[in-house]
Amino acid sequence: MGLSKGRNAKGIWQDLVDSSGFAGGYQSVKRFLRGLRGQSSPEACAVIETAPGEEAQVDYGSGPMVRDSGSGKYRRTRLFVLTLGYSRKAVRLLTFRSSSQIWAELHEKAFRRLGGVTRVVVLDNLKEGVLKPDIYDPTLNPLYRDVLAHYGSVALACRVRDPDRKGKVESGVGHAQKTPLKGQRFETIEAAQAYLDHWEARWADTRIHGTTKRQVAAMFAEEKPALLPLPVEPFRYYQYGKRTVNLDGCVEVDAAYYGAPPGWIGRVVPVQWDVRHVRLLHPQTGALLREHLVQVRGKHRIKDEDRPQQTPPGTQHLLLRADRTGAQVGALCRAMHAEQGQMAVRRIQGVLALAKKHGPAVVEEACAVALEIGVSNYRFVRRYLERGPQLPLSLRQVDPLIRDLTEYRDFIQSKTQESEP
Repeated sequence: MGLSKGRNAKGIWQDLVDSSGFAGGYQSVKRFLRGLRGQSSPEACAVIETAPGEEAQVDYGSGPMVRDSGSGKYRRTRLFVLTLGYSRKAVRLLTFRSSSQIWAELHEKAFRRLGGVTRVVVLDNLKEGVLKPDIYDPTLNPLYRDVLAHYGSVALACRVRDPDRKGKVESGVGHAQKTPLKGQRFETIEAAQAYLDHWEARWADTRIHGTTKRQVAAMFAEEKPALLPLPVEPFRYYQYGKRTVNLDGCVEVDAAYYGAPPGWIGRVVPVQWDVRHVRLLHPQTGALLREHLVQVRGKHRIKDEDRPQQTPPGTQHLLLRADRTGAQVGALCRAMHAEQGQMAVRRIQGVLALAKKHGPAVVEEACAVALEIGVSNYRFVRRYLERGPQLPLSLRQVDPLIRDLTEYRDFIQSKTQESEP
């Protein structure tokens, strides 16, 4: 049955021992199966020796068929394998899908299972890890690069179409595919992972490795003290992308707007964001340009030093400017704001513009007139100034020969009272 599924002699022998209590040896099963299907010649591969704790190799392979709880159908899983270069200790994990974050999370799970981290991680040029292959200077996926940096490790990408550089993990993937997983189907991914973990502990770790001629578990016990310690906190994942700085000096992230430094309008900058922060980075050096707290949708987050001069100031700032222009100008602008609310902001800006055009003294006098007659209105001040000096500036006394108006008022009132019967 196992042979018809394409399983190798080792896997068939291990299943016989686990399920049927088979007492014979592996070589007996191997000789029996060799007569059924003939002997094959394995391909030669180079052996790369590494120091304990120095290197791990990672790769994806095809995993077993597992029933998807959402669709109810069997789906092919992906098999993630991390193999230590010195001891050949491997961590094998199953997942239904892959992404940049899932790829990095699988590394974290593998590091936690090992209890430490190697100084170098060797991988091929899949997009989850390498955005642009180059043997001398590959462009790494920034999220993957930052996760490894958080754990004190660095990525070393292989040459394109050169799998022999990571032959240890290639062997680890093939070993799992041909031995425990070949022809298997599972109802849940948890059951598949449990089966794989049992095989890892029962068979993979206790085997005598064909090259080192030593038990994998014993060599891992030697290598584990040489691994880098795990950091105190796990990595905080973020999303990343590229954004163009708009004319308002901001980039848009999740429908909110975040200010860039002056001089970056029209340029494309890398952006990282999570639930707390948004970071703008220099496109060449990766240096941090600006970091902002996350803003609600539709709102802006701009540092004061980055605000363009054309940005409309706040209402209180406008009122302070009006106070500095003149006492009457400030009083009129505050009266306008009290009566008209937000609609008065533009009109306050208009009064200040008139002061810049005609001079503060003339506008101060016009505002005094408007306050005296009870007209808190920008349009009145503007028309008053447009009519020029032919119209008296106010109804107040402007010549010493003219008596105070209150004297005329009192005189008229007294004469009116005398004439009454």
